[in-house]
Amino acid sequence: MPDVTTHAPANVRVRVALDVHKRSVVAAIEPEDPREGTLELVELPNTEKALRSLIKRLGGPEGLAVCYEAGPCGYDPYRLLTRIGVACDVVAPSLTPRRPGERVKTDRRDAKKLVGLYRAGVLKFVLPPSPEQEGLRDLLRCRDDLRDARMRARHRVSKQLLRHGHVWEAKKSWTKAHQAWVAHQRLSDPNAQRALEHMGAHLASIDCQIAALDAEIDAIANSEPWSDPVRWLSAFRGISTLTALGLLAEIGDFRRFSSPRELMGFLGLTPTEYSSGEQRHRGSITKTGNRHARRLLVEAAWHYQHAPRVSARLRANAHLLPPDVMARAWTAQVRLNRRHRALTKKGKRSTIANVAVARELCGFVWAAMTHQPLREEAIA
Repeated sequence: MPDVTTHAPANVRVRVALDVHKRSVVAAIEPEDPREGTLELVELPNTEKALRSLIKRLGGPEGLAVCYEAGPCGYDPYRLLTRIGVACDVVAPSLTPRRPGERVKTDRRDAKKLVGLYRAGVLKFVLPPSPEQEGLRDLLRCRDDLRDARMRARHRVSKQLLRHGHVWEAKKSWTKAHQAWVAHQRLSDPNAQRALEHMGAHLASIDCQIAALDAEIDAIANSEPWSDPVRWLSAFRGISTLTALGLLAEIGDFRRFSSPRELMGFLGLTPTEYSSGEQRHRGSITKTGNRHARRLLVEAAWHYQHAPRVSARLRANAHLLPPDVMARAWTAQVRLNRRHRALTKKGKRSTIANVAVARELCGFVWAAMTHQPLREEAIA
C-alpha cells in the first residue's frame, strides 16, 4: 500500500482527532505546545455549522491539523474541512495500532487515542477520491449489487420450478431458450403461480435496470477523461469496458503507486507470511485493501488459460492504441498463458494458479498505465 503523506502544516499549532458518527462528533483537541493547554474533549453535532464553529473557536485553519478515521460517513468531513482551508488527514482504520488487552471502547477514548497516535506520527493515511471518481465508483458498485440481486432472483425462480417438478433438461441455464421456457411454465396451484409471476416480474425489472446502467456506463467510458485509459486497459485480454472502468474507479491514478508491488499490496494480492528465525511460512493472499478491484483482476486472469490470440475487438481498435500498449498486452498474453500452464502442470489447483496470474497481470497493467518503457525484447 503506498504511503500517503500527511497534509499537516510544517508549523502545527493544534492537533485535532475526530471520532465521527452519523449524528455526533467527538473531538480530541491537543495543543502542540504543552504550555498552551492540555488535552480537551468536545462533543458536537455532526453538522457543517458545528464543525465551522469548532474551527473558528480554535483560532482558524492556520496551524491546525485534523484527522479522522475513514468510515461510513465517507469523505464529506474531509471535503468540508479542506474547503475551509484546514489541513485534514483521513486515517486508514485497519492500520491503526491497537492494544491487544484493551477491552473498553468509547467515543471519547477513541478520539483521545487517535490524537496521541497522530502526534506520534504512527498513523497511515488513505488518499480520498475525487467526487467524480467516487460517483463513478458508486455507479459501478450499484451494478454489482444489481447483478447479485439478479442471481438471487434467478435462483428463487428456478428452485420454485424445481420444487413443483418443472426441470430444465439442457446444461446451460438462463440462456434465451431457457428464459423462453421459464416464461411458458404454469403451476397447478394458483397461489404458487402468482408467486412465480411476481418473482418473474421482479427479475424482469432487475434486467431492465442492468440494461439501463450498461448504456450509461458505455456512454461514460466513451467520454473524457475516461476514454483513453479505458481503451488502454481494454487492450489486455480479459478486460472489457466495464472491467476497465471499474479498475479506474477503484484504483484511481495508477501513478501514485511507485512500483507494481505497491499496487499488488493495495489490492491484497500478495501472499501472507509468518516467518521467524530459520522458519519461513507463506500462505494465501492477504485479501486486504480494495476487494472490488481484486475481484475484477482475478476474473480477468481466467482468460489467460487459453492460447494467446488477438481478438476481433482488439484488431478493430488497434489504430486508437499506442504501439507500446499493444506490445505490452501481447507480451502479457504470452507470458501469463505460459505461467498458468506451468503452475497447473506442477499440480497447483487452477484457482491458486489463477490468483498468481492475476498478481502478474496487475504488474502489466501498472506498467501500461504509468507509461513504463517497454524492453526491446518484449516488442520483438
